[in-house]
Amino acid sequence: MTAPASSASGAARHKLPETRRWVVKVGSSLVTAKGQGLDHEAIRDWCAQIAALRAAGKQIVLVSSGAVAEGMARLGMKKRPSDLHELQATAAVGQMGLVRAYEAEFNTHGIKAAQILLTHEDVADRGRYLNARGTLNTLLELGVVPVVNENDTVATDEIRLGDNDTLGALTVNLVEADLLVLLTDQEGLFEADPRIDPGAKLVSEASLTDAKLAGMAGDSKGALGRGGMRTKLNAAYTAARSGAATVIAHGRKPDALRQIASGAAIGTLLTPAQGVMTARKRWIAGQLQVRGKLWLDDGAVRVLREQGRSLLPVGVRKIEGRFARGDLVALVDAAGEEIARGLSNYDADDAAKILGAKGEEIAQRLGQLGEPELVHRDNLVVRQRVG
Repeated sequence: MTAPASSASGAARHKLPETRRWVVKVGSSLVTAKGQGLDHEAIRDWCAQIAALRAAGKQIVLVSSGAVAEGMARLGMKKRPSDLHELQATAAVGQMGLVRAYEAEFNTHGIKAAQILLTHEDVADRGRYLNARGTLNTLLELGVVPVVNENDTVATDEIRLGDNDTLGALTVNLVEADLLVLLTDQEGLFEADPRIDPGAKLVSEASLTDAKLAGMAGDSKGALGRGGMRTKLNAAYTAARSGAATVIAHGRKPDALRQIASGAAIGTLLTPAQGVMTARKRWIAGQLQVRGKLWLDDGAVRVLREQGRSLLPVGVRKIEGRFARGDLVALVDAAGEEIARGLSNYDADDAAKILGAKGEEIAQRLGQLGEPELVHRDNLVVRQRVG
């Protein structure tokens, strides 16, 4: 990691790779005026910067929080609702103002905007995932700025993406963006929580292979947002699956987006730690709902991590959960640490019958021919090891 850049000299630069397609996420604390509705001046500024980036040849997808916060202001609420239906109703009211604000500002620059609302089901279902991907790519090719948000009006706890940092990262994977920009109310990632340690140093640039990163990220303490620095770091790991870098920066910094584009060392640049996954594996890795667990022996763990092979029944010692064929399952070692996840070739009942079985034993135990792999390598994503 490098020390924070000196803004006084103006000479410090980030080693930002060449980028054409960006996903820019703006958090609730920035979009709203201290919880009192939308900050239209800030929205106007970001739209102007996005217009400048587009004029320079960039394609931009905007992921914006603020629907619930705007709804709270419109309905006179002082506290974020905890009841699901009240939260959904608040988001429905706020979504009107949020989209109208962006549309009005982009129109002043001759730019068309489009609203895209997603839930976890839209990225978990392969067909809906491909439809969302196709729609977003078409909008970008048409010169439109998609404004993406989680569909809070219909999302239940079971299908929530959870926060817009996660949504931004999954959008990066959807459109194969080169850069994820997370605009927040902090200067970037610090070596310690600056709210507790005023002397904490800003991390200017780091590789996601650095094991120290995980210990630096804290959770959100804000009343409006759901994400904290931990979710932003997790989002950076997710974005890295498609080879994208991530910049975490203060969204109120003058010309923040244009400074990032110029390579100025503002915020924290996190560079990818791994090679680019195939589109199918990015889809698998992006699913958040694990239906079961497969406990592996040490030999199976080594084979998956070191050789990138399929998971065979012989290496599985125990199963957990009720899952169907094709469901997402976590593959864990003897200590319970997740080392991979993938789509099971068997439901839970049949998987239990073939635990520890060698190839020729599978048909005998099932009473019929079966797949030799419990999880095929084409449907399996090994968790990235850091440090």
